Amino acid sequence: MRTLTPSPEPVDLAERYAYPPGGGTWLRANMVASLDGAAQREERSGGLGNPADQELFLLLRGLADAVIVGAQTVRAEGYGPVKPRESWNGVREGRPPVPPLAVVSRTLDLDFDAPLFTEAAVPTIVLATATADPARLRAAKERADVIIAGEDSLDFAVAVRELESRGFRRLLCEGGPGVLAQIVAAGLLDELCLTLSPMLLAGHPTRILNGPPVPVPPEFRLEHALEEDEFLFLRYARSR
Repeated sequence: MRTLTPSPEPVDLAERYAYPPGGGTWLRANMVASLDGAAQREERSGGLGNPADQELFLLLRGLADAVIVGAQTVRAEGYGPVKPRESWNGVREGRPPVPPLAVVSRTLDLDFDAPLFTEAAVPTIVLATATADPARLRAAKERADVIIAGEDSLDFAVAVRELESRGFRRLLCEGGPGVLAQIVAAGLLDELCLTLSPMLLAGHPTRILNGPPVPVPPEFRLEHALEEDEFLFLRYARSR
């Protein structure tokens, strides 16, 4: 065993979290959890973080080509469109000013008149199923770039291929736990960025994956561990 000794020197987060070189698709997730495994506090993940976690959250968006998020998370966290940040310091050079949000929604229970759709600098994407309500589907197509992936449930492998065909290869999943569980079950997760919050919540909260057990659990290797204000920022990549 080795000790984890935090360095007093700051790190270049954009360098530490850069996507792997090459042209292949890479899907990372960014999640936060308490010491006892809770992914939410008072039904929101934001209640677990700190300013450093928020800084990383924004940077990971800047590094991504597209951000995948579930409709339930959009509603619970009050999502709006992604906005440019001065702190990105050129990480989006040669790309649109912001990554689009790709919202996962089987029922299309979304407010298509909300700023998420009407004020987005880059059109919001909706990942939907073929059996979605036709009227809701028409409304979605009027406000968003709609990708049909799957019949009754979303086929994430198809969704990722469609995003890749549009030039979105550096993908970021912000959850929620149900969406991330499906991505892991489909064998699509390449990387997990996990913020470990120094809290103990107890109760029966959701974990960062909320779904059936994975028959063959993927194994990940630790790429780095950073620390600030007693929070740990862990980056794991899938073992090949």
